[in-house]
Parts: sequence; structure tokens; C-alpha cells
Amino acid sequence: MNDFPCSKWYAVYVKSRQEKKVHQQLEEKELVSFLPLLETLRQWSDRKKKVFEPLFRGYVFVQIDMKHEHVKVLETDGVVKFIGIGRIPSVVSERDIEWLRTLVREPDALHKTVSTMPAGRKVRVIAGPFKDFQGIVVKQGREDRMVIFFESIMQGIEVSIVPDFLLPL
Repeated sequence: MNDFPCSKWYAVYVKSRQEKKVHQQLEEKELVSFLPLLETLRQWSDRKKKVFEPLFRGYVFVQIDMKHEHVKVLETDGVVKFIGIGRIPSVVSERDIEWLRTLVREPDALHKTVSTMPAGRKVRVIAGPFKDFQGIVVKQGREDRMVIFFESIMQGIEVSIVPDFLLPL
């Protein structure tokens, strides 16, 4: 654990298929790291197997004091850079991290990852496991699908929500 009072969450971009390795190395350096994983069933020619894959390919989240610990992160094998605008890393809010933790606990509600914001109505979820999430609704039949967009990393996740649980903003 870090001992710095000014620690914040950041996303780091990592080399292809290096998410788990980077996450483990950051933890070995005693940094707080979070890698949202989803269990999926993979088909090979001879077998099927359950595997854990990153919710966002190429991203690992780390909670650090940027001033004191950024070099430890950048020196980690597999880390490419901090995600941000220009040379300024974007802070990922504690709320977004909690939402990601909720998303991986509710994998049956998840759909594909989207990287652009679809057009639609902005809403807030008022009940259920996604309570207080805000996002954009994409109507599809009996269920409403809502995209929760994480601006700090410019990525979105589509989830199914009972329409009665949605309040227009």
C-alpha cells in the first residue's frame, strides 16, 4: 500500500496482452492496482475453458501519488504510458472505480465494450446493482440498454437495465 495522502486513481496503457502481468508487477511493488476481469468461455479446437479477460483491453488502473510514485509505474515492464490529455494523466474518479467493481460483479448484465458515445437520452439508474450510474440509453425491445461512459479513459460499457429503474436527466 502506498503511504501518500494525495493518491488518486489513474489508468495506464499497457502492451498487448500484458494486463495481468503488469497488474501483478504493480502489486509486487506495493502499489494499489486494479484490473477489472470478466470470466468468459473460450473455445479451442480441442476444448472449452473458462478464462478471465480484461474488461478493457490494454488498461490497468493504479492508485498512486503522481508526484512520488509515477516513476515506479512507468518503470514497470509492459507499461506504455499514463492515459490522459497530452502529457497530463487523467484522474479516474473513485466513483468510476466503484462502478467498474460493480460491473465485474454483475457480468450477466454486460454487453460489448463500446468506444464511442451513442446518441440517446441521458439517464440515472435509481435502483438495482447499478444504482446511481449515469449513462446514455439505447432502446432495444423489452430491455433498455444503457452505455456507461468513462470519460477519463474514453471507453464505455453497455449494460441491460430494467426500464422502470431509469430516471431521465
